[in-house]
Amino acid sequence: MTNLNDNHVLLVHPLGYLADAAAADISRKANIMPPLGLASIAACLDAAGFKSHILDCYAHPDADSRLHELLRAQRSGLVGFSCTTASFHDSVRLAERVKKELPEARVAFGGPHVSALQEKVLEFSPVIDYAVIGEGEQTMVELAGLAGEQPREVGGVVWRDDDGTIVNNGYRGDALILDELPFPAYEKLTGYPDAYKLPIFNYPKAPNSSCISSRGCPYSCSYCDRSVFRRSFRFNSAEYLYEHLKYLKERFGIRHINFYDDQFTFQRSRVEQFCRLMIDQPLGMTYNCAVRAEHVDKELLQMMKAAGCWMVSLGIESGDEQLLSQHRQNANLDLLAETIRTIKACGIRTKGLLMMGLPGESQDSIRRSMDYVYSLPIDDFNLAKFTPFPGSPIYETIHELGIFDEDWPKMDCMHFQFVPHGMEKEQLEKLFIEFYKNHFKRNRVLFGYLSMLWKSPDSWYRFIGSAGQFLRFAVSNKRYGS
Repeated sequence: MTNLNDNHVLLVHPLGYLADAAAADISRKANIMPPLGLASIAACLDAAGFKSHILDCYAHPDADSRLHELLRAQRSGLVGFSCTTASFHDSVRLAERVKKELPEARVAFGGPHVSALQEKVLEFSPVIDYAVIGEGEQTMVELAGLAGEQPREVGGVVWRDDDGTIVNNGYRGDALILDELPFPAYEKLTGYPDAYKLPIFNYPKAPNSSCISSRGCPYSCSYCDRSVFRRSFRFNSAEYLYEHLKYLKERFGIRHINFYDDQFTFQRSRVEQFCRLMIDQPLGMTYNCAVRAEHVDKELLQMMKAAGCWMVSLGIESGDEQLLSQHRQNANLDLLAETIRTIKACGIRTKGLLMMGLPGESQDSIRRSMDYVYSLPIDDFNLAKFTPFPGSPIYETIHELGIFDEDWPKMDCMHFQFVPHGMEKEQLEKLFIEFYKNHFKRNRVLFGYLSMLWKSPDSWYRFIGSAGQFLRFAVSNKRYGS
């Protein structure tokens, strides 16, 4: 029997690929986001009387080599991994190392990929003891307290019974009240906040960070994985949100926040109240957020601007309205265009979020997307390569809609793993590069980036420091992160 410390939990954020490749990964240069889910779980574990440690291999690729040291020093009774589809295989590799060093340690996997596949996660590898589905905070606290007992009464977990039968306890019935959660344990993230960077030209000041103020989305777009929060939508109150930002400013000196919510303005009254707090009791902080066109107007945007809003992102996805209507509700490109112009008129930077290669995509629809984006006063945009993730509605019928190479490590929105009927992968790659190149050739866009010399000097400092890698990316287009 291994002598374990059942009071200690190790939480791991995997890199997702070989550490040797990290230095050449332009996505890491462009954006390193703190693992907020693990930081929230760590805070809840500590509040419940356990001790936790976070190993973030994505922010620190050399942390992979520290795993053995941590296991030997802490002898954690429970080790948790947060998995996306692309990082799942790397998590299994690291979990095998955990079991080799501490055979009796219990291993839990969580994250969107796990919530989508559930029993299949345990079928994939014998080193995985638990699949945590849905929100992980309370489930991980209860698993930590089992000390070897089977989780028969723990909601939100899939596990193996003594005879090897896989048991699914189903989602938890008690949804978390977000205002009752402690602030994430940012202090457990090595190097925070300087080790974490928002995308270049997406912020005015450093240090900066990310924050989540709501969970879920009431919409059901074909391409979105809703397996963790399903179709629920819950949010922090304006008062909690203000105190959260105040804490980040006073404790870590954070000067700019990116709200990583799917729909920041969906609950209008709390945004108005939050803005009033930021205006009446200024923190000296700015922020970014993502919205849908249906849930903002000039009055709200002016209030957000006065409260420090620096940039707003909108999910455009496609500039072909007929294609867009197949994949999301309220596919109204005229409303989107009007909203983008209103955002810009209010003095807020705009960022468009698009994807290429959706089922039904064609060369003509991509050209229409180009024309649409180039017609708008968009300051920045992110063009993702459509990826059909487990847990998204489109995943169930994806093989009928084109050619899909379900290679999980490459399912990161940076590879065309799906090719719609009527198109070829090489054609998609060529149009993808053309879309970006034409965007950056426009004088208005170039002047906008030059203006970042005084609007976001830290972005230019980072860009110049990694200019060689950015130029190589522009030529080869091997990876892109935003």
